[in-house]
Amino acid sequence: MIFELDNVELYFKNKRILNGIYLKAESGKVTAILGSNGCGKSSLLNIAFGNLKPKYKLVRLNNKPLLKPLYTTGITKYLPQYNFIPNGMKLSFVFKLYTLNWNVFIEKFETFSKHKAHKFKDLSGGERRIIETYIILKTKSEIIFLDEPFSHLSPIHIETVKQMIAEERKNKAIIISDHMYQHIIETADVIYLLKNGTTKKIRKLTELEDYKYLNEGSLLKN
Repeated sequence: MIFELDNVELYFKNKRILNGIYLKAESGKVTAILGSNGCGKSSLLNIAFGNLKPKYKLVRLNNKPLLKPLYTTGITKYLPQYNFIPNGMKLSFVFKLYTLNWNVFIEKFETFSKHKAHKFKDLSGGERRIIETYIILKTKSEIIFLDEPFSHLSPIHIETVKQMIAEERKNKAIIISDHMYQHIIETADVIYLLKNGTTKKIRKLTELEDYKYLNEGSLLKN
């Protein structure tokens, strides 16, 4: 599967937020979007998914234009920054709803074994993020959008999520954005920098310093 997003123009009131965007993702690769806070990363993911309608955009799947919102195709999943699981829903029902095996889940996340009968609202912020990220990654799809998947997670859980992303990328196109750039760099095969409303494909990591996204010498510290 090859996903392309092209010629995006987004305005809020009369202010241009995005212009001349190009983004390409394909099965077997993790494609990342980096950028400073407020630069429009979440807006770009929402446009790609079909939640946000810009002034103009062109989406192509396997080189063919898609004339309807991507989410209507049934081949994509999106992890937003906010929680999408209802607070009062029990985890046992959540896993049944998404046809996922609870026992397989707790093999990776043993500390959750006590939570099967608990409601979503009973979990901590980090635990909620793990549940929702796991669901998005493991539910059947061909294209996955992950907006800040590492937020609120402990270091050990971040590593487990990175392992899951590595597993799922074999058969899926994964597009990820997160402010924790170290984990993005370690996870991604392709990186785009969103700056001044447009995307720049990063050929060498040092370009992140050249474009002033990272302070000079930041890469040497990692």
